Amino acid sequence: MNLNLSTLGVLVVVIPLLYIYTASVAQMRLPTLRNKRICLLIAHPDDEAMFFAPTVLALTRPESGNHVKILCLSSGNADGLGEVRKKELVKSGLLLGLKNEDDVLVIDSPDFQDSMSITWDANKISTLLTSAFAPNLTQKSSSNSNPTATIDALLTFDANGISSHPNHISLYHGARVFVSSLTRGKPGWASPVDLYTLTTISLPRKYLGFLDVFATMLSLIMSGGGGRKSDKGNPGALVSMSSLVGGGRESYGAARLAMTEAHKSQMVWFRWGWIALSRYMYINDLRLERVKT
Repeated sequence: MNLNLSTLGVLVVVIPLLYIYTASVAQMRLPTLRNKRICLLIAHPDDEAMFFAPTVLALTRPESGNHVKILCLSSGNADGLGEVRKKELVKSGLLLGLKNEDDVLVIDSPDFQDSMSITWDANKISTLLTSAFAPNLTQKSSSNSNPTATIDALLTFDANGISSHPNHISLYHGARVFVSSLTRGKPGWASPVDLYTLTTISLPRKYLGFLDVFATMLSLIMSGGGGRKSDKGNPGALVSMSSLVGGGRESYGAARLAMTEAHKSQMVWFRWGWIALSRYMYINDLRLERVKT
């Protein structure tokens, strides 16, 4: 009995220390995006904090040279709090390292209503992204001309949407249509935009908190470090881990603050469980999507 208690005591100390060490190494050595124009595409205000906080904190490091923007396709007005939630998103974005309020854009359109039962049209999402980031695409151009866009990378949910929310899943399909359209009719050209999607993991892993670091690193190793790079030379995977202790800018505390201080209208009881237990508050891994025309 005493031996079991001693073993448990050692594990309680050792496992967090292993995570702290792994997170510090990951922040310094894992490949990331640098000097890029990046858009995080989300469905609702608070998605950036609940799901993508480690990624945004990593990509907004001052030394990275990135310019990160957030594009949210609804105001989250399902409960009539749309205007409040728009302001909360701006506050959260700034807490996560965005440079100014203008780097957050919220779309309020009948085409993209916050609902657990509505699937958004992928072509309408693509059209919106085109108008925002590739306005020249609508003009006729030679097949020999280089496709261009005003962003270098687009980040969003994967095909399972983390929580199977239809609005999240719609963003994945719309983003793929958009990226595919950039090189349509231009054979031989690489897309000017790399698409990264946040990996959906199993339900047990989802609530392991920082303990999911072991499964995440094993998956990264088995994939050969995330797979081959993009045609532009960007990493095949983006893995971000927030520090477990301390109040630094790239820490779990900063991710938690973006939720608890910015999104106060959403802080019902079960949000506290998510903040404490969800691995997405500590760890993100995004994979590069291979999009064909």
